[in-house]
Amino acid sequence: MFERLKEQTALNPPRPPPPAAPPPCQLPIGALSAPGKRDLCRRLGATGYYFDHQPATAACPRHRINGGKGAVLLCIAVVLLGIGNGGVPGAAARKQGKQSLGFYELRRGEFSMVVTNWGATILARLHALLDLHSAPAPAALIVCVDLTAGHIDDVVLGYKDIGSYVNDTTYFGALVGRVANRIAGGRFTIKDHAYHTYKNDGKNTLHGGHRGFNQVFWSVRERVTGEFPHITFSYRSYDGEQGFPGNLDVLVTYKIDGDLSYSVTMYARPIDKPTPVNLAQHTYWNLRGHGNGTVLNHSVQIFASAVTPVRAGGDLIPTGAVAPVAGTPFDFRFPAAAGARIGEVEGGYDINYVLDGAADGQGVRKVAVVSEAESGRVMELWANQPGLQFYTGNFLKGDEGKGGAAYAKYGGMCLETQDYPDAVHEPEFPGEVYRPGQVYKHYMLYKLGACDCRQ
Repeated sequence: MFERLKEQTALNPPRPPPPAAPPPCQLPIGALSAPGKRDLCRRLGATGYYFDHQPATAACPRHRINGGKGAVLLCIAVVLLGIGNGGVPGAAARKQGKQSLGFYELRRGEFSMVVTNWGATILARLHALLDLHSAPAPAALIVCVDLTAGHIDDVVLGYKDIGSYVNDTTYFGALVGRVANRIAGGRFTIKDHAYHTYKNDGKNTLHGGHRGFNQVFWSVRERVTGEFPHITFSYRSYDGEQGFPGNLDVLVTYKIDGDLSYSVTMYARPIDKPTPVNLAQHTYWNLRGHGNGTVLNHSVQIFASAVTPVRAGGDLIPTGAVAPVAGTPFDFRFPAAAGARIGEVEGGYDINYVLDGAADGQGVRKVAVVSEAESGRVMELWANQPGLQFYTGNFLKGDEGKGGAAYAKYGGMCLETQDYPDAVHEPEFPGEVYRPGQVYKHYMLYKLGACDCRQ
């Protein structure tokens, strides 16, 4: 699988001459009337934006699921927004030079997605791109599911407008890196050389620092049409960015794999120095619909028999041990409600699971299954990583989201496949330091559908 994907998304193919940009839209982003968004292009370091062609208006056809009890309407809008990496907004954008914001369409049959190179973003609806003040689409990942006549819900959390993603610390839908999760003390050593990373979580580094990969300007590397359309975004992370060593080439590919499935494939390759790499997708899910209560009634199954427990003090740094889940509130080897024993876990779930389900020859295994009885919705996650961070939205505090929704504590859950947290300090954990000539690979597959979950 990955050899084929690697061929499709080679990290350093010969660069063809850039295609001529289509004419800019008549309404530049900088002229939008939404309050506070007039200087968006200037802060991004962008010169304008354009569409490669006019996307179709029917972005979300219905598909019947064999064996299911209804139809599923799928609208995807993965938003990995950002505007730079330094302490000053737009600093990294200026390093990359002036760029244009482009929007492109991927289509398979009647199902289509509109994507943009701004933060490697996939958007489902054209109108969302033209109204930044009221657009519902700038959510990490919009999945609209229709299981009863006329009833459609967006089942992931996200901000009400694009501007809210600037300086975001909730990571709605973000692709986080260079190192996802935490690095204790914001410090690590490679070959007796100490590196100090930006501390944005108390004394620790979280999700790559103050301005991680969720807040940078990505370029379009490749776009392929056909039966399984996909687009690849690339980013060159520079030596010293947020304190990490060496230049790093990063690719993210979004692909329509079927009527009700899509994949996220991440590659990274160090250029000149060894560096830790651990990328993760930080979407918040609520299968009842975003803003529609908590996820405590969701049934969760995680194919893992152990976790990496964290030390006392609440900073969520692993102790270095691997502890079995049997007999503990962390046991989701069999389906159980997320809230059944959450009261026994201080603050709620936010811990790394050691995945041990059967894997194929490429290391891809079923990671988790989540379902919700009232809506009849189910989601499967497959991936090739050794760990899964299960997080129940413990730090949500009425965050203002799409459509005026307020996201209270436990209003969404994250299922982040990853390397183990703080692996740079734990020699018994799977290694996450990559050297020039090595390639980091991370594959995720989402399968969405309907189920009779009331039984």
